[in-house]
Amino acid sequence: MLRLTVNGRDHDLDVDPDTPLLYVLRDDLALNGAKYGCGLGQCGACTVAVEGRPVLSCVTPVSVLVGRPILTLEGLGTPERPGPIQRAFVAEQAAQCGYCIPGMIVRAHALLVRNPDPSDAEIRRSLNLNLCRCGTHIRILAAVHRAARETRGAAAEGDRS
Repeated sequence: MLRLTVNGRDHDLDVDPDTPLLYVLRDDLALNGAKYGCGLGQCGACTVAVEGRPVLSCVTPVSVLVGRPILTLEGLGTPERPGPIQRAFVAEQAAQCGYCIPGMIVRAHALLVRNPDPSDAEIRRSLNLNLCRCGTHIRILAAVHRAARETRGAAAEGDRS
C-alpha cells in the first residue's frame, strides 16, 4: 500500500511501486488531465508538478513520490472556477487540438510560482520539453504572460488589503 498526496488529498493505493504515476492518476484516481503521449518522457503531455517542479509522469514510478505533494491540472482549478493560468489559456485561445495543453499549463504554473515575471526566453526554456504539434506557441507564450500579469495583480491587491 502506497500513500500519495495528489492535489492536497491523500490516497492509499494498492499498486505496484514501479507503476508510472501517469497510470495511477488516470486509472486509479480518475484524474485525466495528464495525457499519454509518447510514454518515453519526450513530449511533455503527461507533465505534473511534484514539490512544485515539473515531472514527466509517464516515466516516474509512484514509489519515489510517497510523501511528496503532486499537483495535476485538476488541482489548478475546475471548469466552473478555473485558475489564473487556465483562464489565461482560454482568453488567449492557446489550445488548438488541446492535447499538449494540460502539460503546458502545469509546467507554466510551476514556472510562475518560481518566477512571477518571466521573460519570453525564460518561458520558452521552461516549456521547451512540451511539444505542441498544432503550432500555437505564440498564443501559449501570450497566455503565460497574461497569467503572470493577472497573478502579480492579484498579489498586489492582496498586499493593499
